[in-house]
Amino acid sequence: MSNTRLFPALCLSLLTLLAWPQAWAADAPSSRPSQWAQPVDAHYNLYQMSPTLYRSALPDSRALPLLQQLQVGTVINFLPEADSRWLSAPGIKQVQLPYRTNHVDDADVLNALRAIQSAESQGPVLMHCKHGSDRTGLISAMYRVVIQGWSKEDALNEMTQGGFGDSSHFKDGIRYMMQADVDKLRTALANGDCSTSVFDTCSMKSWLETVSSNKPAI
Repeated sequence: MSNTRLFPALCLSLLTLLAWPQAWAADAPSSRPSQWAQPVDAHYNLYQMSPTLYRSALPDSRALPLLQQLQVGTVINFLPEADSRWLSAPGIKQVQLPYRTNHVDDADVLNALRAIQSAESQGPVLMHCKHGSDRTGLISAMYRVVIQGWSKEDALNEMTQGGFGDSSHFKDGIRYMMQADVDKLRTALANGDCSTSVFDTCSMKSWLETVSSNKPAI
């Protein structure tokens, strides 16, 4: 394709991507579907996704009684700042997995989904970012698709119409979800792989460590 034809095509794709959140918001259902995350506490943008999974904005020390009431055993944080600033309850495990939606890759998503699955085996889990919308929203949607078997369309509808925040924040998450290979992600998750690609940095590091450990002693 020539450059004169390629540039308009790229512009059209970008405009379509930017319009998606507004289009989904305009078609928002009048009543909340029962399978969507259900509101628990508006102040913390806290919702329950399943019997063992919650999502929220950044909590503070005043949220501790609520988390204990919900029997949350693990808090997964997608921010670069640690939760130790506000979370001091000895019975709640802290997991920190910082990432940014505009730089997210399959390794980030697999790392988060694997952490959620591991933590859920020990009790209810809360995952959060700052506002509980973009970073938490993307991982929530990928959890729906990869682990719970939702369609991308259904997960994107919940992400953008669920009342979790300004729909303009979702364009990076939508971009990632639309190109994500769900089957490869499921396979990698089941096999314990760090990524869907053998050329990913984490995969290469694992391969080099394996080669190094198998070298005969001199």
